[in-house]
Amino acid sequence: MPKIQRALISLTDKTGIVDFVRELMPFGVEIISTGGTARTLKEAGLAVRDVSEVTGSPEMLDGRVKTTHPKILGGILAIREKAEHLEALATHGIPGIDLVVVNLYAFEKAAERAGASVQELIENIDIGGPTLIRAAAKNYQDVAVVTSPADYAGIIGELKASGGELSPGTRWNLALKAFRMTAAYDRAISARLSKIGVSEEALPAVLDLRAERALPLRYGENPHQAAALYSDRQSGIAGAQQLQGRELSYNNLVDLDAAWQLVSEFDAPASAIVKHTNPCGCAEQPSLAESYRKAFQCDPVSAYGGVLAFNRPLDEETAREIAKTFIEAVAAPDYSPEALAVLSARRNLRLLKVVHPKADDLVIKSISGGWLAQTPDLDRFDRSQGQVKTLRSPEEVEWAALLFGWKVVKHVKSNAIVFARAGQLAAVGAGQMSRVDSVKVAAMKAVLPLEGTVLASDAFFPFPDGVEEAAKHGITAVIQPGGSVRDEEVIAAADRLDLAMVFTGVRHFRH
Repeated sequence: MPKIQRALISLTDKTGIVDFVRELMPFGVEIISTGGTARTLKEAGLAVRDVSEVTGSPEMLDGRVKTTHPKILGGILAIREKAEHLEALATHGIPGIDLVVVNLYAFEKAAERAGASVQELIENIDIGGPTLIRAAAKNYQDVAVVTSPADYAGIIGELKASGGELSPGTRWNLALKAFRMTAAYDRAISARLSKIGVSEEALPAVLDLRAERALPLRYGENPHQAAALYSDRQSGIAGAQQLQGRELSYNNLVDLDAAWQLVSEFDAPASAIVKHTNPCGCAEQPSLAESYRKAFQCDPVSAYGGVLAFNRPLDEETAREIAKTFIEAVAAPDYSPEALAVLSARRNLRLLKVVHPKADDLVIKSISGGWLAQTPDLDRFDRSQGQVKTLRSPEEVEWAALLFGWKVVKHVKSNAIVFARAGQLAAVGAGQMSRVDSVKVAAMKAVLPLEGTVLASDAFFPFPDGVEEAAKHGITAVIQPGGSVRDEEVIAAADRLDLAMVFTGVRHFRH
């Protein structure tokens, strides 16, 4: 393994570089550096050779040209085992470079700034940095490339253990990391510049998927399936901080996301209980503890082993209610110290602290051979949008229940039916192949009395039978999208049964 004799260092993020270079000095490594990085090292009293001294050319064009020179790139790309390469270096006075420490202009930070101009974005596109990184990664057999301060300590440790050498395995892993970095950088530039000067398209011409592996999982939906969590952000369920409990499973994360999306619909304190992606309890009440008690009443049997989500920091009273039942996982924006103390007794209970994300631009699902992409279902229905289709209009208490039920049914697998009261889910019928069967399943599973509830349906009733079946159980009002060729028959059935019926004009299928 060749020893590191010469390093090129050119950094935007200079975190830890002074200490790193100090650790290199005992190995006799010569440092070549550029502009601001060279100044930082010199101010720390470290010996540095300027790039311009090596190339014989000054930095020019406001720093756009400095390292893209044969005397730099040749020193990186020369294959040490090829005599003709070494002869070329000697002929042209090119020093071999064994270590390249480079990171890039902060394009993504500039791109995130509201109102960033085209010129500002362009000037934050790094040219020399990606060139140096790719060149070093290409020649990983002879050159180590370092793109992150997080790698400094490990590299110094290996150099000390080996007397100044880095193993082929280390060089290979650093090269892979470097290629991932430049690929992500190019993607970020392409994605941001594609939005300039063109109308904003909801669906991109090219679907570019990239995310780091954030968390290995024990297995997928079943033990024979491998799985991992990938994420490119620090918010939502994917970016949540786990405060305690066993490792998260694939199914935990899917259910937690379903619960978190549901509870995020509400402005007042709300709780959601989810099992196999469907809510088996949900409530919105003046206090968080009361919302959880009301949610739990909907289906205590199914709540056992479920996951919970809350739209308020978890307090001690709510924590004590949770502790009464076996729960797999909890998601909340925060936890009081008292709540954590209560729940810490359940060591396996997974607690996630979730930062509320900006809505995803796209919802993506894989199918065999490709991906489906759609914009997220962000429709927020309000009373002014509703069309009362029956002779009787809903009373105020019915309106409150209808609006609550409509928020919940949006998060139930189709065909979806929910029975609800104001602020409380009463029963759920999910995923049946016919809508009337979803009504029957909900009524069959109901623990709470259904007399006086309202019915919410995620899509239209193709026949009157669903409404007629629900009326047998005592509902007083219905909310649904409308749009069936038999709407008039369904409305007539509602009038005959003295039900109020509201059309939303919006469907909420969830597959």
